[in-house]
Amino acid sequence: MRYLLTFLLLCYVTFGFTQEDNTEQSDYVEGIIIDSQTAAPIESVNIVNLNQVIGTSTNSSGEFNIKAKVNDTLHLTYIGYKSIKVRVTNDWLKFGSSKITLTELALALEEVVVNDLKLTGYLEIDIKQVQVNTNYRYSISGLTTGYEAGNNKSPSSISKVLGSIFNPLDFLYNTFSRKGNELKKLKKMKQDDQIRNLLASRFDRETLMVLLQVNKVDLDEIVSQCNYSKEFIEKANDLQMLDAISECYEEYKVLSRDR
Repeated sequence: MRYLLTFLLLCYVTFGFTQEDNTEQSDYVEGIIIDSQTAAPIESVNIVNLNQVIGTSTNSSGEFNIKAKVNDTLHLTYIGYKSIKVRVTNDWLKFGSSKITLTELALALEEVVVNDLKLTGYLEIDIKQVQVNTNYRYSISGLTTGYEAGNNKSPSSISKVLGSIFNPLDFLYNTFSRKGNELKKLKKMKQDDQIRNLLASRFDRETLMVLLQVNKVDLDEIVSQCNYSKEFIEKANDLQMLDAISECYEEYKVLSRDR
């Protein structure tokens, strides 16, 4: 009887370790991403777990694995293809790798307008025909970073900076107070090298919009209200936009304490 109890105990302990191993394995999902038309694997597809704010990318065979739990949402992006969201299910965790297809987008070239310059041959006259955009960044006492505002020394550049001090902070207060959880995700994004590399190569704001749950117009407005110039908003990559929003949030907390 004693040997039988010992045997059952060993079986229980072994089963417990097996269950623990399976639980650890279920924390990751695997997949293969292919082209919907050619069924060819797609390399370097960016995958971001929107719930846990971690990222990865596919290898040369289109394969990936990423930490995830049931009901987590994976956001898949690749230049030239339609981005999709995929929900992690029990079956996916249980049965292993899943095949995911991406659909290629039709590329459309933007219209480029070239203005003719009528040159006279006199440098002082001709140089006035060339538009030069200059950004000015103003420092504010008490803050570790400055404010970039406007171009061409327009009056709105200065008034926008002063407005951040003398005008009510209603817009930023309403924005940041409603987006508390999302802003925490942005902070985690800055700590993930894979996501930082992704954002540094993108200019479409898509990942930022998905995480903040705002459209592009609202996203640009947030950065604009933080006194970044229109030129910065148009030319900055997604990582620079992320840093701008993060800095703005920290500066907002400083200003709002004295409100």
